[in-house]
Amino acid sequence: MLEQPSFGRRLRQLRTERGLSQAALAGDGMSTGYLSRLESGARQPTERAVAHLAGQLGISPVEFEESRATSLAQILSLATSLDSDETSELLAEALKSAHGQDPMLRWQALWLLGQWKRRHGDQAAERLYLDELVALSEEIGLAELRSRALTQLARSLRVSGEIIPAVDAAGAAYRLTRENELSTQDVAGALLVLVSVEAEAGRMPDARRHAEELTTLVDGRSDALWAESLWTAGALRVREGEFALAQELFQRALDGFDSRENLTIWLRLRVAMAELHLQKFPADPDAAQRCIEAAEAALPFARTPALEQSLTALRARLAFHEGRFADARALLDRLGRSELRLPYQTRVRLEVLGNQLRILNGEEDEGLAGLQRLALKAQENSNIDLAAEIWRLAAECLMKARDKA
Repeated sequence: MLEQPSFGRRLRQLRTERGLSQAALAGDGMSTGYLSRLESGARQPTERAVAHLAGQLGISPVEFEESRATSLAQILSLATSLDSDETSELLAEALKSAHGQDPMLRWQALWLLGQWKRRHGDQAAERLYLDELVALSEEIGLAELRSRALTQLARSLRVSGEIIPAVDAAGAAYRLTRENELSTQDVAGALLVLVSVEAEAGRMPDARRHAEELTTLVDGRSDALWAESLWTAGALRVREGEFALAQELFQRALDGFDSRENLTIWLRLRVAMAELHLQKFPADPDAAQRCIEAAEAALPFARTPALEQSLTALRARLAFHEGRFADARALLDRLGRSELRLPYQTRVRLEVLGNQLRILNGEEDEGLAGLQRLALKAQENSNIDLAAEIWRLAAECLMKARDKA
């Protein structure tokens, strides 16, 4: 007797391996709703259902036995060649019982699963996979794997606002790349994160030195690594208030990078340029609007929850700059009704915007108290750059409110 949930897992695996939709597998002899319940384990399969599905798949019914299930290596190949949520879920299931299998295969599985969770903005799940990845890398002992795992962990820590641990992880990754003379790709990958977290921790001399090393390292390229390096160097210039130089770096990246190579990076460059236009003095809302519209036009081809929310957050900030406070509040409310998939700094800036709107609405004490809490929290997390920005915005908003009064 085939039992659930093992039957459902095996059924979904067989269907996914063949690239079939639920409707195609169900055919005329079964409803897709019933098939979905079988795959989820909610319904026990009948002999008739098993016979129908075996016929549709062209297999013997005994092949539904979980003991005949494919190995981690086979599912890993499937997940690598067909990047989808279904194959990633199969890989996650296979990994749970793969502790005795080849460590290199487990490393690859953890890497892919971390990327999957990162794309969906699921920071907690990504962090669990990355912690396991770092531990496994130490067990394997290869410098390349250790540096790449630490680089990804540092990136995740930065997104969640844990700046000092991120600096430590990125610094360790960078030292591994230099001590073991690893590839340009590995060195630059570590530097990309290291420059960002050093800047956010207020270590500007170190960040400038590493940013110069990074741009020199990728000079002459025009690929995604080059574009990300210019983007990182430009973001550092924004923090230093050198907006003209930052804009030049962003524009070089946009002009020289083919969006077909990596549309997500191209979209994030547009977002970065829009943020620059809102941060510089005087702000240029029209230029920010053009960047947002260009990004929104391409969004259907690289849609992720995080990118969608980033653009909505930008729309809210743009409305605030233009004095459309009701529109800004409506956009913030829309974001508040969904599960945020945004980096720590972006989430904080949204809270800052909400408190600015309170101040301008006459709720000065509540708004200032909220901004103070955010700034102190940023300081506690050693995010000195963000704390300074919050204090500056609080002062500007208070002056604006009193001028208005």
